Amino acid sequence: MDFTNKNVVITGGSTGIGFATAKAFISAGASVWITGRSADNLQKAAAEINSPKLKTVVSDTSNLAGIAVLEKAISESGTKLDVLFLNAGIAVFAPIEHTTEADFDAQFNTNVKGYFFTLQKMMPHLKEGSSVVFTSSNAAHLSNINVSAYSATKSAVNKIAQVAANELAERKIRVNIVTPGPTDTGVLAKVGMPKEVEKQVTEQIVASTAVKRMGQPEEIANMVLFLASDNAAFITGSEFVIDGGMTNYALK
Repeated sequence: MDFTNKNVVITGGSTGIGFATAKAFISAGASVWITGRSADNLQKAAAEINSPKLKTVVSDTSNLAGIAVLEKAISESGTKLDVLFLNAGIAVFAPIEHTTEADFDAQFNTNVKGYFFTLQKMMPHLKEGSSVVFTSSNAAHLSNINVSAYSATKSAVNKIAQVAANELAERKIRVNIVTPGPTDTGVLAKVGMPKEVEKQVTEQIVASTAVKRMGQPEEIANMVLFLASDNAAFITGSEFVIDGGMTNYALK
């Protein structure tokens, strides 16, 4: 797929799926803006990608002030966007009984409010015929323990994306959803889980998939690029589950 002379914004682009997608877009010829909360992580991402086509913006999209930083950067650049990938997200694992208000709010602020208002503020900068992709999660379709608030945020994301597909159709802007399952982004290590526990949890997750392995960020990135390309010109308001068969397998 060729994205030469295309402009892409990726929220949460310094690590994981966002980072893999940024690399893929740049390899396909696009100019890419990535956001993140951590200047250090953005610098590391920029050093690894090492391309003049990459720009970084320190922007916490969980709040309107952070989104305004991104909006100002795009506005001042005069850039019109071909692709907006709403990907920044967090997860806190706890049963309902022990979920704090702070953890609940943090997840909804980042995963729901962040997506909603980033889309709103980027709308004037989207070209006619552009593509918007939301990152959801198969947690929106499962009822696993310890992820109630996170699962609820992803269910909300799906509905926002579906409504946005209808509202933006007049401008020929397509809106779609990628729904990863267990993906090897290092998230378990980041939550400070002991190595032995991390290994056990990973083994349990792998066993719950039909293909018996974790997904790779690059595999999610491939779907994002497809949905952003002209090959997907007749696809909008759709969700694509990329979870190694986990959702269907878990229901057996």
